This record gives sequence, structure tokens and C-alpha cells, in this order.
Amino acid sequence: MNIIVLNCGSSSIKYQLFNMPTKEVIAKGIVEKIGLKGSFIKYTKAGEEAVKLEGEILDHQQGIEYLLGILTSEKYGCIKSIHEIDAVGHRVVHGAEEFSGSVLITKEVINALEVSSELAPLHNPPNLKGIYAMQTLLPETKQVCVFDTAFHQTMPEHVYLYAIPYVLYDRYKIRRYGFHGTSHKFVSARACEILGEDFTKQKIITCHLGNGSSIAAIKEGKSYDTSMGMTPTEGLIMGTRSGDIDPGALLYIADKEETSIKYTNTLLNKFSGLMGISGVSSDMREIEDAANEGNHRALLALEMFAYRAKKYIGSYAAALGGVDTIVFTGGIGENDTETRKRILDGLEFLGIELDKTKENIRGKETLLTKEGSKVKVLVVPTDEELMIAKDTYEIVA
Repeated sequence: MNIIVLNCGSSSIKYQLFNMPTKEVIAKGIVEKIGLKGSFIKYTKAGEEAVKLEGEILDHQQGIEYLLGILTSEKYGCIKSIHEIDAVGHRVVHGAEEFSGSVLITKEVINALEVSSELAPLHNPPNLKGIYAMQTLLPETKQVCVFDTAFHQTMPEHVYLYAIPYVLYDRYKIRRYGFHGTSHKFVSARACEILGEDFTKQKIITCHLGNGSSIAAIKEGKSYDTSMGMTPTEGLIMGTRSGDIDPGALLYIADKEETSIKYTNTLLNKFSGLMGISGVSSDMREIEDAANEGNHRALLALEMFAYRAKKYIGSYAAALGGVDTIVFTGGIGENDTETRKRILDGLEFLGIELDKTKENIRGKETLLTKEGSKVKVLVVPTDEELMIAKDTYEIVA
């Protein structure tokens, strides 16, 4: 069965075409700069070099039409007809409380997604554009939604609620939802496969560290808590997001700067985090280069990032009543060995015994702890697209 996975952003579409259940990636790439000058498609067919194809792409439907044309083209194609695509899996950021798992797309599901777009105004609308486009282009093909928030719907009420008047939760569903759920689910389950442990009997802390970062506490195969909240702004320091901040500080800033809610939102999401602290970049590699050259603010940004992650790991170990496994994933978690060292330094009291010969390994599945270490620490590269393909296959097969 051929399943295409789409991850539609505001001006981009990441895609992978899988053969399931073999998990073979037939083709993958990204459509970039939709609606902007210089739009293009990066396309990689299995076993071949990537190609970049430029052309005017005005909207998501046109981008998907262009992509389907490449997949079936004589020069670059890997399938003869778009009707060889048996199903479509969509990454959808926010499923609100309606969806605790992946679902087959129906009219009722789309109606619910349109309502929940109010909770994720930057993410759900482009996700929906991908769904609308595929309904037009492949109307008979089954489509599935896989939600970033779904895995975290197992959090208990005392964990997901905020200490605000309960009536506001009743009216507007203001609560912790959490994100990166597909990634947290994939790497935690994969870590248990590597270790030969029963996923449903483990206490696991997963650290998805990248430009957007979150940590999750997973108990007996279910999400118990996670650092992101009602929006992806809460929790860890990120590339341009502030993470946790005293709400009183926001009121103070708004008063002193005489700013609007829109400005404050932009300040927290676009100009804060590693970028705001370092003044150098939101890219950890550039910040580390600046820190090595003696830039104090760059070093401060690195220390703050690691401290916040360390604090969440410690608090989640307490919340879970102990921890069996800690997993690092995401661009930083998989590849930034110095940041991993900063985070793990001082956590030996949990029962972590690191294998120093492995601490510099990047980007591949690795057990970082010694044999016999009470707590196991692993690097597990995430594969959200494969997780979406698996969920899609299970629903439509």
C-alpha cells in the first residue's frame, strides 16, 4: 500500500511517500516558499540524488498538484499514476479535546478541525489546506488525520488544568494540550524496542529538542505530563519562543511598552528564546560558535537552555515516582553532543552512569549509558512521518 504523508505549514509542505507495511520510503522532500517569490520543490527519489525544481507555486493546492506531477513524471517519477496512492496521512497540530487518536477524515472531522483552528491559528489552517487539496485532487482516496496533541490526551485532569477559574475551562477549553506527541510516542516506544523492555511497564522521559522543544513524562505507555501547554510557547526555552515566563512579567512589559496582545504574542514566539537571549541566532550551532569565541550572552543562552531541560527532567522523575529511561531526539537532542552533556551533568543521582566512549555520537540510535546503569539514556532519531504512515495504514488497511 502506497501512503503519502503531508505536513503542511503556512508556506511549505513536507512530504514522504511510503510503501506500507514495509516502511520503505519511495520519495520525499519539501515544497518551499508557497505564495512567495522563488518557490520550489526539493525532491528525492529513493536511491537517487535530490533535485530542486523551481516554479511559481501560488497556494497549497497548486503545490500538491506540482508534487503529484513530479511523482508521476517520466523523468523523475516513482509511480505511474496518482491513483497508485492508496491513502493520505496528514499531520495536524491541534485536535483539541475531540481527538485522542488518529482518525479517518470525514465531513464531521473537518468541521471539528475548523472549530479547533481557533486554538492553533498558525498551524491548523495550513493543515486543513492540505486536506482540502487532496479531497479535490484524489476525492476517492482515504485520508487520515494524525494529531500532535492526541498522545497527550491521556494526561490526568489535575495535570492538564491551569489554576484559573474553572468556568474559563468550561467555556473556552483553556488547558494544557501538549505538542510533539507523534515524536514522543515514536521515540519512547522505539527506545523500549531497543532495550527489550515492555513499553507499558516503563517510566520514560523523552526530550524532543530542536527549534521547537518539549519534554514529556510517559508512564506505562501513556503521556502523563508534557512541557508545552495550551500553545507551543510554554515550557522549555526554544529557538525563538520564550518558554515558561511569569504572566506578571507579560503584563508589566505590555504596560511599559504600551503594546497590544498581538505584539506581545509576536515578542514571545518570534523574538525570544535562544535568539532573544543570545542576540546572535536561533540556531544552536551558531550560538555555540559565538560562545566559543567568548560571547557572554551566547554562553548564557546555552546554560539557560540546558538548565531548563535539566529542571524538567528532574521534576518529571519526581512526578513519575522514578525514571527508567531518558530519550533524546530532535535536531539538537540527536546531534548536539555538548548540549546533551550540559543537560545530563549533575543528574548522576538519578542512577545515570554514562559511557564516555559514546557521548560524542550523533544522529543514530545509541545507548549512552554503561551496562548496568540504573537509568538508561538513549539517542533515538525521531521519525514522525513514519509514525503518521503507520497510523494511516492501521486505519485504512
